[in-house]
Amino acid sequence: MHCPFCSAEDTKVIDSRLVAGGGQVRRRRECLSCRERFTTYESAELVMPKIVKHDGTRQPFDEEKLIAGISKALEKRPVSTEEIEQSINRIKHRLRATGERELKSRILGEEVMTELQKLDEVAYVRFASVYRSFQDINEFKEEIDRLTRPGQDD
Repeated sequence: MHCPFCSAEDTKVIDSRLVAGGGQVRRRRECLSCRERFTTYESAELVMPKIVKHDGTRQPFDEEKLIAGISKALEKRPVSTEEIEQSINRIKHRLRATGERELKSRILGEEVMTELQKLDEVAYVRFASVYRSFQDINEFKEEIDRLTRPGQDD
């Protein structure tokens, strides 16, 4: 690890701790040349599958796009940033867990709807209306009726 202060190559690890629920390692380091201390974070690099769009084009998974879509659906809704981050992490985990190198965008959309339904039903209906291209008020009503049906656990 190069020192960010003097660019020397020799540094030693002073302390290591697990952070982010065990998903990262935080290391305190000291440069052997200039004696400055700094912190580094290590995490496993996990490859996300490519997303196959409806028109057949393939795109790399874009976490920023995922965050933007979920945030737009949750705009002005009482959901914490921590809950949103946990949902995004669950979506990414399930996508990686498929073991596939490519996934249809429909699968990603369904994963987002599953998480939004748990977080906030209003946000879920907002997202579903765009994702499923609702054409009129009846489609909204049908989705709301489906959500409020007893024994409903999709």
